[in-house]
Amino acid sequence: MVTEVKSLNEECGVFGVWGIPDAARLSYFGLHSLQHRGQEGAGIVASNKGKLKGHRDLGLLTDAFKDDRQFDRLKGEAAIGHVRYNTAGSNGIQNIQPFLFQFHNEELALAHNGNLINATTLREQLEDEGAIFHSNSDTEILMHLIRRSQRETLIERVKESLNKVKGAFAYLILTPNEMIGALDPNGFRPLSIGQISNGAYVLASETCALDVVGAEFIRSVEPGEIVIVNDDGYQIEKYTEDTMMSICSMEYIYFARPDSDIAGVNVHTARKNMGRTLAQEAPTAADIVIGVPNSSISAASGYAEKSGLPYEMGLVKNQYIARTFIQPTQELRELGVRMKLSAVRGVVKGKKVVMVDDSIVRGTTSKHIVQLLRDAGATEVHVRISSPPLRFPSFYGIDIQNRHELIAADHSVEEVREIIGADSLVFLSVAGTVDSIGLNFDAPYGGLCMAYFTGDYPTPLYDYEADYLKSLEKEITVQRHEES
Repeated sequence: MVTEVKSLNEECGVFGVWGIPDAARLSYFGLHSLQHRGQEGAGIVASNKGKLKGHRDLGLLTDAFKDDRQFDRLKGEAAIGHVRYNTAGSNGIQNIQPFLFQFHNEELALAHNGNLINATTLREQLEDEGAIFHSNSDTEILMHLIRRSQRETLIERVKESLNKVKGAFAYLILTPNEMIGALDPNGFRPLSIGQISNGAYVLASETCALDVVGAEFIRSVEPGEIVIVNDDGYQIEKYTEDTMMSICSMEYIYFARPDSDIAGVNVHTARKNMGRTLAQEAPTAADIVIGVPNSSISAASGYAEKSGLPYEMGLVKNQYIARTFIQPTQELRELGVRMKLSAVRGVVKGKKVVMVDDSIVRGTTSKHIVQLLRDAGATEVHVRISSPPLRFPSFYGIDIQNRHELIAADHSVEEVREIIGADSLVFLSVAGTVDSIGLNFDAPYGGLCMAYFTGDYPTPLYDYEADYLKSLEKEITVQRHEES
């Protein structure tokens, strides 16, 4: 059965606050602004007078915390929270974070954004040593490592453990005495520090969450850093010097909210620049430019501005459709797409349309949107994608871990164009993407991870290496056979 997938999904978002009354409620508001990063589960753990208490449940944040009385149990002046989309582990409630651990000599809560690429190896080692796991999420691994460390202080134990896990991670740890944030040595996922006017400190996956709770941005957590927040304020320490900035480019292209800033670059500005560059690289004779709601609107406006074509609202998204469930027939799957998006006939009828989208994953949705526009009377549909073709899987927290899920991995651009039914199809170049985002770190691609487009992974793949190379070798053999 063919499944309907709109696009990519990111693993989760984290939010923490220290030093404000009713911290759990503030965390709720912060998490609400991060809901786009995960819709399958949510949770909050609060610290009150030396005790940690938590609540977590499946669904959206409003589903998990639908009873206001749930906050009565979460009193306290510190809290961490999490919204989840599962990429590592199933979507059962046992995998909803933050995880709360209550040992005989300490209490800790843990939340994680990202994906560990040596999780299988570490888990097997820990189980052989007697560890018992209560979830199948890779997040729990860090807590077992911390508990097994023989270092004297919690911070030293955390540092030692962080050097054993590999991959993408932004961690939040809450104890009765402090809140700890940590970022992986490549900075794949964003993590920011803010301060509220009363002196409370906030840690959040995106700066938009700081804005919502009235916190002023202080700085980003840098690769290989941990931030320790307590009643004395905050301090930054390094747990490794072996770092190289490799911010996930998909944060700018698709995941992050347009009102967030990542490494000093506004997401909306980056997307608009990508649209402008795309117009330079791939101009076309057309009447109007439209964007696919919502993440492509910024790029579409940039394309229109640079090309001199009018930008129009040719597609409308139903904001009350949370997701399209997998349907048993093609007719029902197509109806599911039409529930999400509608073409504005009065705008596109009789027009040559440039349709700007941020990415093409499997091509199923792109094909449906092109057909929607044709059914609404568009005479031509020229598709422009504000990122390069997705040809390689992600192992850093995006739910694409198999090349067979990516249409561009097995088909040329011209073949993709034929499959989706567009009159023309052009993707933004790798160089155009990097230049448009505009990072200037002393690192490959200016400090961006572009592995999904280039296959140039900034880290070893550890547990994924053998399977990935095997699948890649098989696909190369098939490709050579077809060419011969």
